[in-house]
Amino acid sequence: MNRKELKAAAKSQIKGKIGVLFLITVIISVISGVASGLLALIPGGAIVASVIITPAFALSMVRIYMGVVAGTKPTVKDSFSGFDDFWAAFKVTFLVELKVFLWSLLFVIPGIVKTFSYSMAMYVLAENKGMSARKCIEESKKMTKGHKMELFVLALSFIGWGLLVVVTFGIAAIWVAPYMQATFTNAYYSLKPVIEVEAEEVVEETAEAEA
Repeated sequence: MNRKELKAAAKSQIKGKIGVLFLITVIISVISGVASGLLALIPGGAIVASVIITPAFALSMVRIYMGVVAGTKPTVKDSFSGFDDFWAAFKVTFLVELKVFLWSLLFVIPGIVKTFSYSMAMYVLAENKGMSARKCIEESKKMTKGHKMELFVLALSFIGWGLLVVVTFGIAAIWVAPYMQATFTNAYYSLKPVIEVEAEEVVEETAEAEA
């Protein structure tokens, strides 16, 4: 996983798409905010928002940036693509947050390590509709094995950009947010072959053992 190559590719991939990506982000933010506010007035409404709205939109964003990386231009309609699998998105989100929380109880560092270990679970779900949450998490763990430090360093490399967002009162986020998300989507694809190679090796080893 070459950090410079991932970021360079991201810059190229989001070129000409910043406007629509910003519009999508605004739409999702407004809908999430309004829906959460209205549901909060109903007993248990906040839970409904956390179960249905937030995870589904998270899945939508993952799919959108997968499309961006693949060279397609996103549309506003794509903002709602995650709702076709909102229950699976919720289960992945819930299990990841629960596991990270439990590991964080031991100490901060284990929580951080597990955050990166499970960071590809939603990407796995996006490409494997119907896959169980546990399987998505297991695949993420396989993909990130031996690469968690690289992902951590990749995240740290955006600190300067984060400061730019702060000093520009959030304006820079119009470009920085897509840049970061496209970069981590590229990271997913750079790690994905690891699973395929390992799977092929297991098949070959099994065949040799049987022979």
